Amino acid sequence: MSTCARAALDLREPLAGTAATARTWLLIEQPGPWGARALTASRLDAALGAALEAAAEGTGVRVALIRRPGGRPAGPGGPRVVAAHTLPGRTWTHTARLPRLEALRSLDLPALGAGDPASFDALGGAPYDGPPLALVCTNGKRDRCCALLGRPLAEELALTAPEEVWETTHLGGHRFSPTLLVLPHGYAYGRAVTTEVKEILRATAAGEVVVDGCRGRSCWDRPGQAAELALRERLPGARPDDLAVTGVEGAATGWEVALAHRDGRRWRVTVAEGTSLPPRPESCGGTPGTPRRMDVVAVREE
Repeated sequence: MSTCARAALDLREPLAGTAATARTWLLIEQPGPWGARALTASRLDAALGAALEAAAEGTGVRVALIRRPGGRPAGPGGPRVVAAHTLPGRTWTHTARLPRLEALRSLDLPALGAGDPASFDALGGAPYDGPPLALVCTNGKRDRCCALLGRPLAEELALTAPEEVWETTHLGGHRFSPTLLVLPHGYAYGRAVTTEVKEILRATAAGEVVVDGCRGRSCWDRPGQAAELALRERLPGARPDDLAVTGVEGAATGWEVALAHRDGRRWRVTVAEGTSLPPRPESCGGTPGTPRRMDVVAVREE
């Protein structure tokens, strides 16, 4: 059976610069089935889901549903909600249990997107100080690759890390399944396998970044993601918050991305938009297309 993930793998479509963009993630535990647009097609109240989706528009917040592998119900105290801000130097992850998810209507999403957790903490949120969290996209209603490839990965990881692993509804890039988001820093990965994910989680806990298989850090736009990963390949050992994108100039098909190391060094990275050929489906059952790709042309230290 042909799938979009098999086509992208066979054609060696690059991963860098393909992560979903979000400065802050708002993740709501919702066990049970999910539809293609899960915020309004699940056991979450559809009106609440639509309100959160609309309120998040343009704020830098991305809202998604999560559940435990194997269909585990929410624990005592109500569903778990996770808010995570991913900008370097300002990274935080807070969690709460909410007996009534309607309380989420009071969230100040622009402030959350800017990195202020006050409105979340007013609902009972508190800093999360546990090991890194792994979120695996498993929503087969969105794309069958997420179910066929993502669910087995999530279930296998949960055998040894049951509190660290969640299934989630949508991380973008079905053709890179299994896809994975790792918090607190917000690096996304594609074509993940169990042994590699375990190494990613170990490295994240140790303050390291695994570049192999990485799609990018979600707080950056696509050119910034590609530029940061290209620089990390040249700076092995750079810690998650050592590098920051400080500016992106350009539009349409070419950009100059400025990056800074917290030790004062600076670089400019030239990124060009390419086209992945030959045509391939970007989603199972979709019409073959030519996805955009981010190609790093040059890396120059200033």
